Amino acid sequence: MSDNLEQTLQLYAILKKEFESPQPDLQKCGFYLAKLKISLSQMSLLLPEGEIPSPKELLIAREILEIGAYWSVRVKDIPSFERYIAQLHTYYSDYSSSLPPSPQMYPLIGLNLLRLLSQNRIAEFHTALENIEPEQLLENVYIKHPVHLEQCLMEGSYNKVWNSRAEVPAKEYLFFIDILMGTIRNEIASCSEKAYSSLPLADAATLLFFSGLQEVLNFASERGWSVNPTEKKIYFTTKDDNKVEIPSNSIIQHSLNYARELEQIV
Repeated sequence: MSDNLEQTLQLYAILKKEFESPQPDLQKCGFYLAKLKISLSQMSLLLPEGEIPSPKELLIAREILEIGAYWSVRVKDIPSFERYIAQLHTYYSDYSSSLPPSPQMYPLIGLNLLRLLSQNRIAEFHTALENIEPEQLLENVYIKHPVHLEQCLMEGSYNKVWNSRAEVPAKEYLFFIDILMGTIRNEIASCSEKAYSSLPLADAATLLFFSGLQEVLNFASERGWSVNPTEKKIYFTTKDDNKVEIPSNSIIQHSLNYARELEQIV
């Protein structure tokens, strides 16, 4: 065993222990990952080419990159997550016959699908689906979750997207779902500004999937809306005084009625 590989194994063991601890120090993990990526680069394992490395080297490199992908989500670094996923693609495809299946492959593929949804990169989402075995699309919980969410988005069933937070197959999925909900809220807000001059605070909270008044007030401030605390209403202010009649009025009313019916059922 080369000295470089032995040092990599020792540092990987330290990283793995820290990352899997109940309260990992993510800053330390980032430091370990940075050093390990240098080692992997020196051993031509970040993007292997030419002479095929040994299965042991490939396996260690794959596991380091998988931890790096999860770490990226936990520190909310999307570009870093994208890079780790791109590097893992080689291990999941080109070296699939040389390595045992990774238990982290489908959880990470599912996370990447959710990332694409949250960034509204629908064409890339469908391209990624084409590279997944058909049976996995139907049976694998990590793949079924983002596929179901994409269907909900196409239907405009935003309440189902919100409810999916309680059904995530792994806690890391919540990060991208929250980003997706932020996009949905802004779309609903834009429709509301055109459809209404004002809304009761309680209805705005229901419509925007907020659970507390302060969340609504913070969002209203970000959008530049006026809030009348006495009337408990939000008044929409737009730069364009010309109101455009669009069907969003009925859509919003339907969403409010649906939410109220759910509350009565509960």
